[in-house]
Amino acid sequence: MFSKILIANRGEIALRIIRACREMGIASVAVHSTADADAMHVRMADESVCIGPPPGSESYLHIASIISACEISGAEAIHPGYGFLSENANFVQIVQDHGLTFIGPTADHIRIMGDKITAKDTMKKLGVPCVPGSEGGVPTLDEARVVAAEIGYPVIIKATAGGGGRGMKLARTAEDLEFAFQTARSEAKSAFGNDEVYLEKYLGKPRHIEIQVFGDGKGQAVHLGERDCSLQRRHQKVFEEAPGPCIDAETRARIGKICAEAVAAINYAGAGTIEFLYEDGEFYFIEMNTRLQVEHPVTEAVYGVDLVREQIRVAAGLPMEFVQEDLVPQGHAIEVRINAERLPNFSPCPGRITAYHPPGGLGVRMDSAIYDGYSIPPYYDSLIGKLIVHGRDRDEAVARLRRSLGELIVDGIDTTVPLFPALLTEPDILRGDYTIHWLEHWLEEKTKS
Repeated sequence: MFSKILIANRGEIALRIIRACREMGIASVAVHSTADADAMHVRMADESVCIGPPPGSESYLHIASIISACEISGAEAIHPGYGFLSENANFVQIVQDHGLTFIGPTADHIRIMGDKITAKDTMKKLGVPCVPGSEGGVPTLDEARVVAAEIGYPVIIKATAGGGGRGMKLARTAEDLEFAFQTARSEAKSAFGNDEVYLEKYLGKPRHIEIQVFGDGKGQAVHLGERDCSLQRRHQKVFEEAPGPCIDAETRARIGKICAEAVAAINYAGAGTIEFLYEDGEFYFIEMNTRLQVEHPVTEAVYGVDLVREQIRVAAGLPMEFVQEDLVPQGHAIEVRINAERLPNFSPCPGRITAYHPPGGLGVRMDSAIYDGYSIPPYYDSLIGKLIVHGRDRDEAVARLRRSLGELIVDGIDTTVPLFPALLTEPDILRGDYTIHWLEHWLEEKTKS
């Protein structure tokens, strides 16, 4: 087992990893920019190393500085968390070239799944159901017209190197295709330095269902059920729950088995998430995230496992602590993401927190790195916390979420907290009857009124 791990991240996820290390008796090293000198993850870690000025490109994304921090501190392994360098295959290779262990999958697996066309082709070969679409990149508008006519409108154009909704445009009719195609390519070039796009059939009322998988890198893998992440704004998740309200035990076992067998076949190591659109009882693969997800706590609550601990164990060469038969879901969990944003426009709202009181009680977990007097810097993602609740069933989880939101206090800045009590008054939400378009439509109606 490792004696010291460096966490190449910040905020609540860095704190989450530090806690797992502490429970395992492993020393932790925090890295930080000058803007994060007083951050909670820096205070909680056993050691800390400043790696640069506030911009992420000069600190948390600066590979040479992170490797140097390992050499200075004597850390043997790096946990990337999520975001930043967590899915950077080049970073993984450099880590390994320096005799360090990357706590996550191989560079090859990150590279394969990081390119959406390659990922889709790989998953097809492994028996994972995929959305009808182009076989690869579509370089010209004329070819896009041919593909769109074959699969039928509406179609969605996506950047092969995309993420977060960038480089993604909808064409409902043939008349829309030229503008959507050119705009998607332009956005992809600007955001990712790669203007290659591909086409997929656009599903009208799908849900976003993702399957949590975990592999030992030696041909063994399991699934830990699904999460429903359909409540999204601009392709960004805001509310996640497990199990999915629309998924029964038979369906869960079927798609889970397919996913577990797929990652086992490629000797995948560590945590991963296979994301699907789900409509009319059918699953359609969209991407695989080769890292820990923001919403991993709902899976931990329902399955009673520590995914970060398991990541560390597998990276150290130890076997998984569970087999598929051990993984039986218990109860229901919901997570809401709390951002430092001003409603109704969701504009960033950094600033100083004048009061903070997290909720507590049975079945309540608050993952956050904020504290009274903390100044949220303007340089990074606006996520400041995640409130996770667990109950014996969905009704109890909803009641517990409503109660916990009433206890939560974050003063001094605007946050997205008021969004969630409002959502919990909606019959569709209480029934679990929503799609990936529901929240956008609801927000539009609220704005009009």
